[in-house]
Amino acid sequence: MKKKKKFAVILAGCGNRDGAEIHEAVMTLYAVAKAGSTYTVFAPDVKQYHVINHFTGQPTDETRNVLVESARIARGKIRPLSEFNPLEFDILMFAGGFGVAKNLCTYAFEGADATVNPEVERAVTSMNKAGKPIGALCISPVILAKILKGVHITMGQDAAAIKNVEAMGAVHTPTTGGEIVVDRKNKVVTSPCYMLDASIVDIAEGAMNTVEALIALAQ
Repeated sequence: MKKKKKFAVILAGCGNRDGAEIHEAVMTLYAVAKAGSTYTVFAPDVKQYHVINHFTGQPTDETRNVLVESARIARGKIRPLSEFNPLEFDILMFAGGFGVAKNLCTYAFEGADATVNPEVERAVTSMNKAGKPIGALCISPVILAKILKGVHITMGQDAAAIKNVEAMGAVHTPTTGGEIVVDRKNKVVTSPCYMLDASIVDIAEGAMNTVEALIALAQ
């Protein structure tokens, strides 16, 4: 019988335009649990770049915290990313959402010249050095492209994103809904999710396929 794996899942807030993409986050947690594994949710304890009114699509004057907002999805069971210890986990996973590009790194503003939040970078680097698998959905592979030079990923078929990650040194493969790209050398699995004009079914399939591949890499 295969030993269940311990996932660390990093979120970027709550809401596709300014935080974590909720469908991707929930489907990731479901996929992990469905596979018989466990998860702990993390987020950096930092100010959210801005807050979007998701009904109007316009920025508001509110100020929110990434950890506090992510706790909405985690139902309060969450830890600050500063507490992340790679020795406690088998697999690291990122949900997507534009908040990844605003709160976990500066990709939304600087493209290929983006910088990554130091706590996020430490989590990725420590897991990679330990030979432990890392998964990333939607826009979050840009973080891996920036940190892990030469990593093989997918951003779906978004021309601008592909150009940027290739400028960072990543190798890109186009994908469609639910598909994954597996980089066995770096033990990285990515799926495009809402980088495409996807349905929630596509998101579920992408999350399930990513989690399944990560568990296989972790055996």
